[in-house]
Amino acid sequence: MPLTHRLRLRPRHRRRHAYVALLSALLATCLSVPAKGATPAGPLRQDLPGSFRWSSTGPVISPQQDGSNSVAVKDPSVVQDKNGRWHVFMTTASTSGDWSLAHTSFSDWSQAAGAKQNHLETASRIGPGYRAAPHAFYFAPKDEWYLVYQTGLPSYSTTKDINDPTSWSAPKNLMSSVPDVVRQNIGNGNWLDFYVICDDAKCFLFSADDNGHVYRSETTVANFPNGFGNTKIVLQDSRFALFEGGAVYRVKGTDTYLLIWEAIGGDGNRYYRSFTSKGLTGTWQPLAATEAKPFARSTDVTFPGGAWTKDISHGELIRATNDQTMTIDPCRLRLLYQGRNPNSSGEYSQLPYRLGLATQTDSTC
Repeated sequence: MPLTHRLRLRPRHRRRHAYVALLSALLATCLSVPAKGATPAGPLRQDLPGSFRWSSTGPVISPQQDGSNSVAVKDPSVVQDKNGRWHVFMTTASTSGDWSLAHTSFSDWSQAAGAKQNHLETASRIGPGYRAAPHAFYFAPKDEWYLVYQTGLPSYSTTKDINDPTSWSAPKNLMSSVPDVVRQNIGNGNWLDFYVICDDAKCFLFSADDNGHVYRSETTVANFPNGFGNTKIVLQDSRFALFEGGAVYRVKGTDTYLLIWEAIGGDGNRYYRSFTSKGLTGTWQPLAATEAKPFARSTDVTFPGGAWTKDISHGELIRATNDQTMTIDPCRLRLLYQGRNPNSSGEYSQLPYRLGLATQTDSTC
């Protein structure tokens, strides 16, 4: 055969072998089954939807007439222990304007209203003084429960037994002073609402200033709770558009993180905006972040028992885990939040806030 003919045929020969190899690979993929004992592929991961609608209970936790003179319960943080028992930590405000922390626990949400509230300033070494806006989680690397809260600075207490409200340690500070970047941008606001979340390598402390800024400080997981620094602004807007009450979560099964932040609307009522990022050091992009398209606002919430609040204010999503990763299940979003009678008025500490539980009704899962 002439050389020119051989040169023409060789590419066809190679292509034929390539087609056969590709077809064999496709058939193998389609027909293959896991080996005995192997774990089959998991379900497709679910991401967050772009809009949210909710249905809410009435108040599930209210101040108790127990001699504490509490007029409001606020700023809830909720975790579930390994036995399935719910623990809610909250700020209480007294008739004298004193801010302090309380804890309650129950096995079913139907028991929440009647569950005893333990006032941690008297029940534990947390003690008296300004304590507010708790954030509770289990820090797995140290096998300890942490309660982060504000005392003017970000502070924390720890316990080995979350079921014993008397066991919380005396306050220690996560940071010893207000970072320069906060002092330079806080204006007439307040540095407050501290929230911790960790990935595999680092722990991050998010905070607000009532002046339109979201701050992030960091330390290593190995060094936590010490070493927080490198504080920077990671999100900013007008004062009321990013006010306070923030929280950050990892979306289960993804590398997506969800940030929710409380805003004050044009009508004076509080609501939640939301943003997402790929990783905790990524750029936060709007998800449902306007008054017309919020993460959670009373206009997007139904109240089967009757509308009792126009504020969907400082709260937490119920997590799929109780550890430092702050993981949520995007197919089962529930928000424990503070609300109040819309006809109430007066000094902020005396507003009659109660806790309600909202469940997402338009999940795409």
